Order: sequence, then C-alpha cells, then structure tokens
Amino acid sequence: MELELRHLKTVRAIADAGSLTRAATVLGLAQPALSAQLKRIERALGGALFERGRHGVRATALGELVLERSRIVLPAVTELQQEAARFARAPRTARHLRLGGTHGPLLGALVDRLADVAPEARMTTCTSWSERELADQLAEGRLDFALAGTCGSAEPPGAAGLVWREVAVDPVFVMVPERHPLASRAEVDLTELASEEWACVPGDGCFGDCFTASCARAGFTPRRMYETDTASLVHLVKVGRAVGLCRATFPTTPGIVTRPLTGTPLAWRHLLGWHAVTGRQDTAATVLAQARMAHAGVAASSDSYTEWMAAHRVP
Repeated sequence: MELELRHLKTVRAIADAGSLTRAATVLGLAQPALSAQLKRIERALGGALFERGRHGVRATALGELVLERSRIVLPAVTELQQEAARFARAPRTARHLRLGGTHGPLLGALVDRLADVAPEARMTTCTSWSERELADQLAEGRLDFALAGTCGSAEPPGAAGLVWREVAVDPVFVMVPERHPLASRAEVDLTELASEEWACVPGDGCFGDCFTASCARAGFTPRRMYETDTASLVHLVKVGRAVGLCRATFPTTPGIVTRPLTGTPLAWRHLLGWHAVTGRQDTAATVLAQARMAHAGVAASSDSYTEWMAAHRVP
C-alpha cells in the first residue's frame, strides 16, 4: 500500500483524539474500520504507530516520527491547495521568471515547486556566493526574484527600492565525520570544538563576524577557516581535516553527520527579495508562498533538523 495524505490525517486524528473510538467518531467511521485502516498504515510504514491501553492510545517512537513529519507536510499541502486555487483563478499568461540564489537546496526546491504551479512559465536561474551581487542584479532589473539571507537579525543586502520578505529562519549546525567523537551526541557545545579547524562556503555577509563573535563568547579563537565550495567542504569534513558549518537544511550525506549547537548561537534567515517598482508584484505572493513551502519540504528531508524541531517544539 502506498502512503497517502489521508493516511497521515488519520494518524493525526488518532493522536489528537487519544483513542480509536473517539477518532472514529471524529472521522465518521466505525471503530473496527478505523482499526483495520490503522493496521494497513502500520504495515506500510513498517511498525506499530500506537500502543493500545485501557485509557486509550499512545504514540510509539515510530509514531512520534510520523507525527512530527506530518506536522510539516499537512500544513504545507493545505497551503499549496489554497495557493493553487488562487493561482487557477488568476489570469494565465506566459511568463519568464529569472530567479537568483546562493548555495544550498532551497533554490532548486523553489524551481521545482514553481514548475508545478506555473508550468507555462520559462525559468532561468543565477547562483552567486554574494548576497550583495544578487541584490545588485535585482536593483538593475536582471533578476525578478532572489533568495538570499542574513545572519541572525542583520539587515538584508542593501540596494535602494528592494523588498525583502522572510522565508524561514534556520539554526546553523556543524558537520562532523561520522567517526568523530561527538558524532553520536544530540547536540554539541561550541566550546567542545575549540581545537578544531573549520570549513564553510564563502559569502560576503556578516556570517564570518557572527561566527567569530560566537567563538569569542565561548572563550576561543578559531584556529583556521577554509572557505570553499560545498563539494570540497564535504570532502574536508569526511577526511577529518575540518569541522563544517552548515544550515540545518543541509541534506543527509553519507560519511558525515550534522549536529545542532547548544543554545543555537548562530542562525540563518532565508529571505526572498524583489524590486518594489520594477519587480513582478503580480507573482510575488505566489513565489513567496512557494519558497516557504519549498523550505518546509527541504527541512522535512533532514533527519537532524526534524529531530531538532521536535526537541524545541517548533511547529
């Protein structure tokens, strides 16, 4: 049996009701029919989702995992349905969307989503390590939209007339080889990494200063920082040359693990920008909504980020 959205809704209904009997009433089903459906869902997922008792049901570890993922997936699908309905009612004209972004999985995920909701649109992308360069291209009319970011609460890349809207805020994680002594920890204190060398992707924002300040507050100065492309960063981490800095949405990669830093000393704010005057105001709401849903999907694909969100009760 293929897992469907209605199955996730059923699991959520059972968890919210606390018993199969109450959930069956909410869903308008007979209790035996709901029990049979739950057994089929559990077979599809490979294990029991709930423990039954005299006072109702309680989620198992697998059930908690499914429930946490459903808290991301179900609202995203609802938002997609609403946005698709609005889009379907809007005039359909052929468009050319020029999208820019920095490194990371979010730009590709946004292109994928826009290809679904605007199949007639022609899309081109431009990537840059520099947030300022992307801002300049928006200001000059060479891009319609750009995905950029800032460290923490810092101001977005500046250029007159640009509009920036927040897509999401992610904690910054560390990447260590899977054999690293701290790899099995749920989170890592920055002080425990004082003797490490570091690696990150380049950028012209304030992240380097924020990282250095966080290290200073932790009582040390970073020994060395390698600025390199993503593939080289992964290699340096795998061979034990450096500890990497990454956004929490960094995809699961063989040979390395990503771990949150205790107290979340560093955060990255994803932003979508366009020009207030010459920008595509008619499509800005759609692109922003799709960027937020793209981020939710990328976040849901990261095991370490999902665990962090569950531990910190992030909706």
